[in-house]
Amino acid sequence: MYAKMLSASVVGIEGRLIEVEVNISSGLPQVSVVGLPDPAVRESVERVRSAIQNSGMTFPLDRITVNLAPADVRKEGSAYDLAIAAGILLASGQLAAEKIEGALLIGELSLSGEIRPVPGVLPMAERARSEGLRRVIVPEASVGEAQLIEGIEVFGVRGLGEWAGGGTTRFGRPPGRGAAPSSGDAISDPADDADLSDVIGQAHGKRALLIAAAGKHNILFVGPPGTGKTMLCRRLPTLLPPLDDEEALAVTKIYSVCGKLGGRRHGLIRRRPFRSPHHTISIAGLIGGGPSPKPGEVTLAHHGVLFLDELPEFPRGALEALRQPLEDFRVTIGRARGVTQFPAHFLLAVSMNP
Repeated sequence: MYAKMLSASVVGIEGRLIEVEVNISSGLPQVSVVGLPDPAVRESVERVRSAIQNSGMTFPLDRITVNLAPADVRKEGSAYDLAIAAGILLASGQLAAEKIEGALLIGELSLSGEIRPVPGVLPMAERARSEGLRRVIVPEASVGEAQLIEGIEVFGVRGLGEWAGGGTTRFGRPPGRGAAPSSGDAISDPADDADLSDVIGQAHGKRALLIAAAGKHNILFVGPPGTGKTMLCRRLPTLLPPLDDEEALAVTKIYSVCGKLGGRRHGLIRRRPFRSPHHTISIAGLIGGGPSPKPGEVTLAHHGVLFLDELPEFPRGALEALRQPLEDFRVTIGRARGVTQFPAHFLLAVSMNP
């Protein structure tokens, strides 16, 4: 028996659809996963096997082949678990086809059959809508994130057995224009709630911040320790206007890909990000990189403020690497498998001692 599911991955900060094909044929019991899977994807076989058995269903004792297409793109992470399990259940006649018709399946399985959240649900759901899919099936904890995309039905799933047996919770908003309502919370340091009204004196420093915020100018504070340089810079984001719909969606997608949204989010990030990395940060941590490139601090500060405290303490290579993002408002990282671009339009604030 043959079955085909749709799942998704993330490239840069954009979603990409992945076809999960499952074929069950007679032969010695064996499960093969092909299509350039990484170790996390190969290990999904054992997670899926235990999840199906512990959910009260039968894992077929036949030869099972799972193909992740396109086959020339490396597959990473655990977001394919739910699609692989659904494909096996559908091909073995234990799942109704209506359950997954026109749907994108995203989720990691535990050994007990619980469906766990994965990073990047927001760009995956956005890609599903752009490809004409009508439904997205996600872990219940990721429903608020997927709901940020209009015009698509969102189904939250708590466990594999409950879902296969008919238990899903439907969420979603009707098709329309505009962004989801803001939740009012922000991904930032708690100290960012303070603003210039807390600062007594510092007239020159305040005016410098106002000019920098009004014109999106980068700013450098030089002064002896304890004169308030860091305190002033931490209040810079409160002088900037809230993110508009397009900016808020871009920033929320970045934090979704990095797994930094946390909790059950029900709105876009509206407050400007404020990132303050330690001076021991590596070039890859600041700019982004790795074997499969991931966003760095300059991307996490997109449409916000990147603050470098004690500027001369940062490695020279890391500071030199800031040239391209400051000029082009993006980071381009080339690897043997391809080139990845990350947005990096930020206001740079730095401080240093004389």
